[in-house]
Amino acid sequence: MSQMIAMCGLNCAECEGYLATQANDEAAKERVAAKWAQMFNAPGLTAAFVTCDGCTTAGRKGGHCAECEVRTCGMGRGLANCAHCAEFEACQTLAGFFQFAPQAKATLEEIRRTL
Repeated sequence: MSQMIAMCGLNCAECEGYLATQANDEAAKERVAAKWAQMFNAPGLTAAFVTCDGCTTAGRKGGHCAECEVRTCGMGRGLANCAHCAEFEACQTLAGFFQFAPQAKATLEEIRRTL
């Protein structure tokens, strides 16, 4: 599977919402919405919430991606993702996010080693 690394280090190409969107599969988006509603104790999530073309694209942004502080900052700086940011090590926004997604930090650190 190809990778599409979001600003935060998550791989959009592995996201269930992204995959269902790219497949134009409304039933799959409904299933993802129901799953996420239960996982995140967020009743009322809809297929529209999970509709997404990926963090770093100009396309549709689903769920939290549309309002994500990490994404907003990175896009404003014109970065491919946060691994390319001079303030990566000191970023408190990323530090908070990494508590919930340590694999994202590992991904960005790996990218930084190749820069």
